[in-house]
Amino acid sequence: MARVFPQAGVSSPYMSTERETFTVWMKSLVYQTNGLTVYNSNGEITYRVENYDKSSNEVHIMDLHGNILFTIRKKKLWLFGSWYVYRECGTLSSTEEVKPFVKIKRSCIRDGDWEVRDETNEVFWILRFDPKFAFQIIDVHGNIIAKVKPKQSSNGVILGEDVLSLEVKPRIDHSLVVTLVTVYGLIKGIV
Repeated sequence: MARVFPQAGVSSPYMSTERETFTVWMKSLVYQTNGLTVYNSNGEITYRVENYDKSSNEVHIMDLHGNILFTIRKKKLWLFGSWYVYRECGTLSSTEEVKPFVKIKRSCIRDGDWEVRDETNEVFWILRFDPKFAFQIIDVHGNIIAKVKPKQSSNGVILGEDVLSLEVKPRIDHSLVVTLVTVYGLIKGIV
């Protein structure tokens, strides 16, 4: 099974050997729904999320063609929730219980941060930088995997609270990073 986070020599349409920058528009392509749309550096849509019901406990990450890549399910535990990410494999019915590919829960170490644990039990962190929507995803060694911040024009003007810049390091599965951005948007009540 191919690793999702850093690994040299992995060939995937969702990884690159170079740093990639995406634009995340925290709006759905469908009128009057919540979601987000992700554009690559050429301005082409690469991922989208349509959240037709904000009270739903399930959201899907899709590619440009509408193929589901990941499903996010919110699990309510005590006062706090956690999010389980399932890789879409197309062979199981929605009623079958499968093991989550990634689990995201509130950090016990730092208030406002989130722990990301993959199926191999490797830990990553979503570190919040301000109350709005700037954060980093780091590995257990403190290496930055991805950064999200408000997008600025070439003149330094912020393009709006709903337009973000997502920078993903080489050999990182950017489809999963987009999924983590979506989870963070769900946490913040934006998606």
